[in-house]
Amino acid sequence: MAKAGTSLAEGNQNDEPELHTVPDGWKEPAFTRQDNPCGLLERSSFATLFPKYREPYLKECWPLVQKALLDHGVKAELDRIEGSMTVSTTRKTYDPYIIIKARDLIKLLARSIPFEQAVRILEDDVACDIIKIGGLLGKRERFVNRRQRLVGPKGSTIKALELLTKCYILVQGNTVSALGPHSGLHEVRKVVLDTMKNIHPIYNIKSLMIKQELACNPELRNESWERFLPKFKHKNLTRQKKIVKKKKKPKKEYTPFPPPQLERKVDKQLASGEYFLDQRQRWRKVMQERKEREAEMRVKREEERNKVFIPPVEKPKMAVKVSADESVDVDKLKGKVKTAGKRKLGAPPQEIMLKRMTKEKKEKKNKRH
Repeated sequence: MAKAGTSLAEGNQNDEPELHTVPDGWKEPAFTRQDNPCGLLERSSFATLFPKYREPYLKECWPLVQKALLDHGVKAELDRIEGSMTVSTTRKTYDPYIIIKARDLIKLLARSIPFEQAVRILEDDVACDIIKIGGLLGKRERFVNRRQRLVGPKGSTIKALELLTKCYILVQGNTVSALGPHSGLHEVRKVVLDTMKNIHPIYNIKSLMIKQELACNPELRNESWERFLPKFKHKNLTRQKKIVKKKKKPKKEYTPFPPPQLERKVDKQLASGEYFLDQRQRWRKVMQERKEREAEMRVKREEERNKVFIPPVEKPKMAVKVSADESVDVDKLKGKVKTAGKRKLGAPPQEIMLKRMTKEKKEKKNKRH
């Protein structure tokens, strides 16, 4: 019996790796009506709301949604007044999990995913994942920058991630919607969360590319891939702190006696004589001090207002001294006035004009010859 037990244990140990490995090209057979001919006993339904800007698109593609769900025996309704979509099972429904797929379909349509991509969720090998990234960071500017880093310049980073994971990814608002196989969704979630933790997506994309190449080699299937994957060290760059020059306080002389005790409020009142006044007298004193302060503030305000009306101090003009000895030549002044009267405003004198005319005539004659 012991030998039989040991042989069975050895057989189970040998069979374990065969159970865990999936043959290449294996595909799970589709769930048909013959697998569940009696249908479902209970009616299930799910509803979801959609934003108002999605109403025109949903109205246009809703007949296609109804047709796709009726093939699986699921009824779909669109309520434009309440802004909701509802899916429910019928008597013709045979697949018990199709209502979950229909719920995911309307959820993806409400999140701005086009119908051509969202209808793939009804397939058996396709799933969806909605990653919430809005509450991961505190500052809005930092969140917007890291979300843009995930998208990349002209959407290049998200396109590379789609090709490697075979998933459709849409980044919108505070969520990232992904649609594709289960293995790809796991990688997409890891890349998105790492990007929000300030790890650039290019590092994860590089490791995914190496994993794809290693998966093609059947010899490395049962080995660890850690030696092939790159190891990126997180560099914590210390910011240069501003050097603040502290003022050196003068050292006080050492005294063995403690500092003098501070006066209490009652001691101050006793020193000023306020302690012996009645409550009415104290109130009068407080009001008198307040009026004095108000009068001082009023005087300061009036002075500031009157500053505008005070004329500025003008600089004294320098007087031009004319010597009495200088004599004025009257004949020269008369000549200047006569010549100024003959000239035309804005035109040169006649002598200069005649010289110009003669020069132009000579130049024309020289050109002809």
